[in-house]
Amino acid sequence: MRFKFALQCIVLAGLMGASAGSFAQKIVLTVAAYPAVDDIVKTALVEWQRKHPQVDVKVVSREFTDHHTAMTTALATSSGLPDVMALEYGFLGRFAQGGGLTDLSKSPFNADSVKDQFVDYAYAQAYSPQHGQSALPTDIGPGTLFYRKDILDKAGVSEQDLTASWNSFVNAGEKIKKQTGAYLLAHARDLKDIIIRSHVPVGSGIYFDSQGKVLVAQDPRFKLAFEKALQVRTAGLDAKINAWSNEWGESFKRGSVATQMMGAWLGGHLANWLAPTTKGLWRASPLPEGVKASWGGTFYAIPQRAAQKDLAWDLIRHLTLSKEQQLAAFEKFDAFPALKQVHQGPFFNQPIEFLGGQKARLIWRDTAHSIKASKVFKHDAIAEEIVNAELDLVLTRGKKIPDALKDAQALIERRARR
Repeated sequence: MRFKFALQCIVLAGLMGASAGSFAQKIVLTVAAYPAVDDIVKTALVEWQRKHPQVDVKVVSREFTDHHTAMTTALATSSGLPDVMALEYGFLGRFAQGGGLTDLSKSPFNADSVKDQFVDYAYAQAYSPQHGQSALPTDIGPGTLFYRKDILDKAGVSEQDLTASWNSFVNAGEKIKKQTGAYLLAHARDLKDIIIRSHVPVGSGIYFDSQGKVLVAQDPRFKLAFEKALQVRTAGLDAKINAWSNEWGESFKRGSVATQMMGAWLGGHLANWLAPTTKGLWRASPLPEGVKASWGGTFYAIPQRAAQKDLAWDLIRHLTLSKEQQLAAFEKFDAFPALKQVHQGPFFNQPIEFLGGQKARLIWRDTAHSIKASKVFKHDAIAEEIVNAELDLVLTRGKKIPDALKDAQALIERRARR
């Protein structure tokens, strides 16, 4: 009896030891993301963890702005750092040139060996001479014009009227407003946002040239952008509604705004939560004047002081280089893939029911392959804030455009020197 009891103790101790050993070997990998990137990561983990059963992945999700604020703090303090960090394009310059991210072009990552698999401009956006390749792209935002076909039909306006030139775009808006009462745009700022993203010289950024000098007062893009925005406001063609506000979504549902220019991903937002009841009424087209511009996109990076860099890199490769994973994210979450291999699949030829059966993905693919590589800079977000503030003074206070651009240039230069 004593022998049996002793044997049971030995077996139990062995099992407890094995369990403790298994627990000790469990690795925790932390991914920081924002909606809906967090859902894409969670979906991808089903396949990835089959190969890494010893890894527990913790996905930390915050709202878009809160996420990027938290990551700024984490990099500055080296506290609360994730192993994988999702970054949106608008914040990429600040993070990539801040020096807190791992250069993925160096060994053992050697990201340059896979650069040709991505859309050229997207891969280039995460590179800087000082800090190398700071991230890999996962989804992109080819610029497109979404418009309400029912409103255009009622006004007797064609897609060609909207897209032939910026002048014809505004003229079409005047006709739409007169015939239907609908506004051309939610906000005149939307027009400025697209124009300044067009015809960016290769090697330059939206606000800074290749040497980091501010472009705002000299580059004709900004003059044209401010002039057209003012023309729209003066003619009463914008609803003065800010993007992502409740009023913005309601304007699409009610049909009080006829067009919206953004990244291709907006089509999914319109269909899934912004205006699902308007299915079949929308269409997509290239931007006016045949402009090829990028609007947004998501990247994955590894902080310099991440605890699990090898596993982080393996997960990033799965998220960005797996054809199956990229296609799944596109089909389920409308995350337009940065991986070129996916662009030849049959999914691109399928009609989109929300867009009246239009094969709009073919338009977006052509745009994605035509966008020229541009750089991002540390102070892009500051420059955008300043330019928007000066445009508001032009639109609401009658400030002269040359003065607004000159003042914006000076303030950006001053803030960038800090």
